[in-house]
Amino acid sequence: MTIVAVIRHGPTAWNKARRIQGRADPGLSDAGRAAVSDWRPPAVVDDFAWISSPLKRAHETAALLHDGEVTNDPRLIEMDWGDWESRTLDDLRHDLGDAMVENEAQGLDFTPAGGESPRQVQVRLQDWLAAVAASGQDTIAVTHKGVIRALLSMATGWDMTTPPPVRLDWSSAHLFHIDDQGRPAIKLLNVGLDGP
Repeated sequence: MTIVAVIRHGPTAWNKARRIQGRADPGLSDAGRAAVSDWRPPAVVDDFAWISSPLKRAHETAALLHDGEVTNDPRLIEMDWGDWESRTLDDLRHDLGDAMVENEAQGLDFTPAGGESPRQVQVRLQDWLAAVAASGQDTIAVTHKGVIRALLSMATGWDMTTPPPVRLDWSSAHLFHIDDQGRPAIKLLNVGLDGP
């Protein structure tokens, strides 16, 4: 089996303000850059190929963590939050009321206005996983919370209508086995980024 490791990008000013980023493209904040500079990928990924979402916050994180080549892949881009990008969930819940409650209750089919659902994220993610499996190259991807949650859902059957089956640390690496069809299974989650 091929191994895929995923790391979420470092913090941005929008993260601190709890604003939804989606496809918006802020870079890392100064604090985020400092935090990532202290991270060290686990030794298990030493021979992995490095790939990143094309968004600045992810690519910058990858460049800080890895001196070698980092390839961008649009299939790793964050979930599209459409008209809701730059808003906060609290504001959306206040403004949309019951409609937001009903939408969030859809789990994998939750869809922001003008955006995409987690299930749609899974479709493009499955395509990428199948390509990695076909290559046979263990790979580490720097990506986004929405993409990593979609991957966890694929690996566990979680439908996103309940709390996640495992609490993920967003300052850690998460490793998955990928079978020859690109189907993921958990290998090891919450691997600290404090070096070998």
